[in-house]
Amino acid sequence: MKKNYLFTSESVSEGHPDKVADQISDAILDDFLRRDPASHVACETFVTTGLVFIGGEVMSEDAFVDLQQVARDVIRKIGYTKSEYKFDADSCSVISALHEQSKDIAIGVNKEEAMDQGAGDQGIMFGYACNETANYMPLSITLSHVALKELAKIRRESPSSMPYLRPDAKSQFTIEYDENGKAVRIHTFVLSTQHDEFSNDEKEMQQRIKDDVRSILIPRIKEIMGSEVAALFDDKMILHVNPTGKFVIGGPHGDTGLTGRKIVVDTYGGRSAHGGGAFSGKDPSKVDRSATYAARYIAKNMVAAGVADEIMVQISYAIGVAAPISIFVNTFGKSHSHYSDSELSDQITKMFDLRPAAIISRFGLRNPIFLPTAAYGHFGRDPYKSEVEFIHNGISSKKEVQFFGWELLDSVDLCKRLL
Repeated sequence: MKKNYLFTSESVSEGHPDKVADQISDAILDDFLRRDPASHVACETFVTTGLVFIGGEVMSEDAFVDLQQVARDVIRKIGYTKSEYKFDADSCSVISALHEQSKDIAIGVNKEEAMDQGAGDQGIMFGYACNETANYMPLSITLSHVALKELAKIRRESPSSMPYLRPDAKSQFTIEYDENGKAVRIHTFVLSTQHDEFSNDEKEMQQRIKDDVRSILIPRIKEIMGSEVAALFDDKMILHVNPTGKFVIGGPHGDTGLTGRKIVVDTYGGRSAHGGGAFSGKDPSKVDRSATYAARYIAKNMVAAGVADEIMVQISYAIGVAAPISIFVNTFGKSHSHYSDSELSDQITKMFDLRPAAIISRFGLRNPIFLPTAAYGHFGRDPYKSEVEFIHNGISSKKEVQFFGWELLDSVDLCKRLL
């Protein structure tokens, strides 16, 4: 006999040490692309008490990036601006060990014909979509991201209704599903948020934060998610807020942070498989990033077209080879197409150009668009256009570019041919 089951996803805030590292790496990537769109960058960042260490490889003809300034600007924007945090934008040390990209890699990637550009690495990439939410993402990871984005907004508001908030935070939602895979209620919401020292006792402090989460944060989450999801918050929901008690010491002082250590937060909250690589700090020649975006785009457009209620797409590459080695589709028995899953794989090959250069061109991945992806997930985001600055030979200009282009639903009609 089938019974209800639970599924959980987590997210972390922009002030979480791993996300601080991701944002610095992507800001550096953006600054190289701003000055030289042909830059090749693989940038890793390590953060700890009072220290930012930047390593990795880069190849650029003429771009000069002030790594210190870029890192400090990111840290300041996140909110680490006080010496009491033991990690702040003005006083932390920034050390760089960036070096030139391996010529062995460059030989395989760079080709005379642009569209013959080889994959920047071997590997497997996954894309996923489902019709559980309006953004075609799992509900658990969507709620986890929304909770922390709203918490950050509350922290920045003036005056703030939760004035004690500090930048570091984690959220986690457990959803109860019925035997048919439909969400029936929110079982548990866990939130751990860094905060200022309170003058009163610890129990009063913890109760104040918990009460504010109930009366301030949760209503904002409900409003954003809409009435159907709001109805899943019932009186039986378990709420854990800072379950260990105090959370004053946090951010890079409380824990070290590394680029690429929150890959499941970056994708689908555990509902889909994940490839072998992280995203942040990597230019789009690295298919770890660009092909994962393409796989999400295909999965999302197929679900939006009604091809299936849930789809996972896997793409694999060999370093230096342009065409994918394989494509795999799994519709989890929820297909509405007359094609089998293996036949859908063949159709994807015919419908979408998945050579790295074609992916880069389609989504404008040589533009400085990556910093916004580095917190609150790379998928399920609203695509938008915005002006960005480019600098060439010291001359600044602005151009409108597409952000989160892999979230566009502009291949739905094409995918409807699969029905």
